[in-house]
Amino acid sequence: MRRLLRFLIGTLLLLAVLIIGGGIYARSQVRASLPLVDGEATIAGLGAPVRVDRDALGVPTITGDSREDVARALGFVHAQERFFQMDLQRRQPAGELAALVGPRAIAVDTEARRHRLRDVAGRAVELTAPAYRRVLDAYAAGVNAGLNALGAVPPEYLLLRATPEPWRPEDTVLTVLAMFNTLQGRQAAFEQTIGAMRDALPEPLFRFLAANGSAWDTPVAGGPQARPAIPGAEIVDFRKTPPLVAVAATNPDADVDAIIGSNNWAVDGAHSASGVALVANDMHLSIGVPIIWYRASLAFPDTDNTPRKITGVTLPGLPSLVVGSNGRVAWSFTNTGGDWSDLVRIEPDPRDPAKYLTPDGARAFDVFQETIAAKGAGATTVPVRWTIWGPIVWTDARGRDYAQHWIAHDASLLASDITSPERAQSVGQLLTSIAGLGIPNQNVTMGDDTGRIGWTVGGAIPRRVGLDGFTPESWADGSRRWDGYLSSADFPRIVDPPGGRIWTANAPVVDGAMLATLGEGGYADGIRARLIRDRLMTLDRATPADMLAIQLEDKALFLDRWRTLVLEALDGSPAGPRAEFKHLVETTWTGRASPDSVAYRLVRQFRTSFVRDVMTTLTAPAAAIDPQFDYTRSLRGEGPVWELVTARPAHLLNPKFTSWDEWILAAVDRAIGDLTADGQQLAALSWGEANRGQIVHPLAAAIPIFGRYLNMPGDPLPGDVYTPRASAPRTGPSERMAVSPGREHEGILHIPTGQSGHPLSPHYGDQYRAWLNGEPSPFLPGPAVSTIMLTPPR
Repeated sequence: MRRLLRFLIGTLLLLAVLIIGGGIYARSQVRASLPLVDGEATIAGLGAPVRVDRDALGVPTITGDSREDVARALGFVHAQERFFQMDLQRRQPAGELAALVGPRAIAVDTEARRHRLRDVAGRAVELTAPAYRRVLDAYAAGVNAGLNALGAVPPEYLLLRATPEPWRPEDTVLTVLAMFNTLQGRQAAFEQTIGAMRDALPEPLFRFLAANGSAWDTPVAGGPQARPAIPGAEIVDFRKTPPLVAVAATNPDADVDAIIGSNNWAVDGAHSASGVALVANDMHLSIGVPIIWYRASLAFPDTDNTPRKITGVTLPGLPSLVVGSNGRVAWSFTNTGGDWSDLVRIEPDPRDPAKYLTPDGARAFDVFQETIAAKGAGATTVPVRWTIWGPIVWTDARGRDYAQHWIAHDASLLASDITSPERAQSVGQLLTSIAGLGIPNQNVTMGDDTGRIGWTVGGAIPRRVGLDGFTPESWADGSRRWDGYLSSADFPRIVDPPGGRIWTANAPVVDGAMLATLGEGGYADGIRARLIRDRLMTLDRATPADMLAIQLEDKALFLDRWRTLVLEALDGSPAGPRAEFKHLVETTWTGRASPDSVAYRLVRQFRTSFVRDVMTTLTAPAAAIDPQFDYTRSLRGEGPVWELVTARPAHLLNPKFTSWDEWILAAVDRAIGDLTADGQQLAALSWGEANRGQIVHPLAAAIPIFGRYLNMPGDPLPGDVYTPRASAPRTGPSERMAVSPGREHEGILHIPTGQSGHPLSPHYGDQYRAWLNGEPSPFLPGPAVSTIMLTPPR
């Protein structure tokens, strides 16, 4: 027995030593992968030494003697702080995630491989102009030098037991294509949904439900779009023909018509306190750890030796500034909502199913065999069919194939120099340089140091012939097509509007012919634009602090009329859940999407239930012909449903109810049931309890016990997607910026996490609290607290 006891004790001691030793080794390896912040490092290819000063938040100022040297140094810094993020960004559009994380990603990779974006990126690099190619090559070399200079691989690769692969110039183009996926990846599904509605519904009902716009529309130029009339009883009459009961594939967690977008605006010099234009931006994206953006200031001489300094946010993987200021002009981005891809219905050759019809006759499909490697498993080969318009991306319930014709497939566009906006010296020059650029199409709002402001769409705009792109069509006879892209001179523009302010929030910015040029790819409701416009018009001497205050606006204007509606319907309710609902809506309403408001959450849930029920009823014929139909992908709801509940037409009332009030009360009951399904009391259901941050590291869930420490705190978040402060648990303002060119020292810049993706870095999450609390953070980097010199080999 003693011998056994000694053996067990010895085994336990050995196990403890191994665990402790393994922990010490693992920690030493993780610490070894921290970025270099002091001293000197040698980088081959530099023309001269480059200085990297970091401030107290880890924000670098990179100073070099050429644009190529600064790009090389930026690549070095990006790789040291954010390489795992960069790796995921290039792998996602290329369909190469499974090679890193295993078979669980094969389905995602299979979807991505349809577009063959690795091939597109490679061809784009070969088409770049020599000066830009030098920047791409320098950046890639800097990334690899930064990765190799780490004492160990970044911690994520230790967990995955993987070795990072070198960065290539085409990976920068893939990073741009990752943003195409993020910002335009839903457009095919949007057009698919609109097409199903067109095919299944009477024309007047389709136009009524599919038309964009609501009473909140607030374009800068022109007026709101006129909504179609409610269809009459001669078109649809549920009193005579009850609506279909179809089970749609609606995502129960999706907001019925919400889109997580972005805000930007500009105030001209006549209405700013400084006399210089003032530009503000908060780009709303998925928020994770680390955040997508990396703050930086880059200083270098221009080609004519003029000193240049550009400051703002970069995207690790790119050698350029995304938004910011160069001292002469500042610029900002929001997603447009325009139409940048079309679904083309394929007409098969009746004589040969392996061919399809084109304007030049029958043609065989191009079939590519895409091999998907998966870590720990065998490779999978996926056949991908392409047409002259693009890949086959969808087969409908009738067996018809559709190809996607998308700007992102055009290598010649992606070859354009994305650093060109940083060289603009005025609004006029920036309007020209941003037009036709190979980036996801953006509302670019800008202002310069003379006080001028402007807006245009960045990216390429297709010149459509014979179609508006709203629904899928056949292009087989050549009467419908893209005839290249618009020239810069033909781009929609707003310059120095009479009111001295420009605002965008993913809703239409213009009307008429300019709006038709951009097409319809899923605009947001105009409520955020309305709230921003109203606040801007009260400011005669605007400051960056005023811009931040608008970015933090959480006024519940959008839900206010729904609150009035539901209170009227609940009037006289007897004691019970409805009466409690009414009491809470009356007494806890703060007029804001504030975390402590129970009423905000209750009204929001009621509206979601009611809009979903009405839209599901009216679009049931589309669900009947397409089992995958999901009306929420149409991003419609507020406009048509509010008109219906205001007019209350008897012929469109669901016959399950005797009145529209009864339908409203049924939605209240459903909201109560959904909210209390887990036993919670209505009075405990605050908005902050539902809208709690989930800002997480992509690998946190895979690490038992300790993984949660990689995430930001789960704080209640003020705001909602229907307010300028568009906060949701996993999405929201990925940065906040307010700056006047030439007066950057007065500017403000927020990000939600920190500069570093390394969990042991002091800059992993040190900017989170200022972002959460809306505390001003300086736009410019502060005084240097550490310096690293990057030098060429001696």
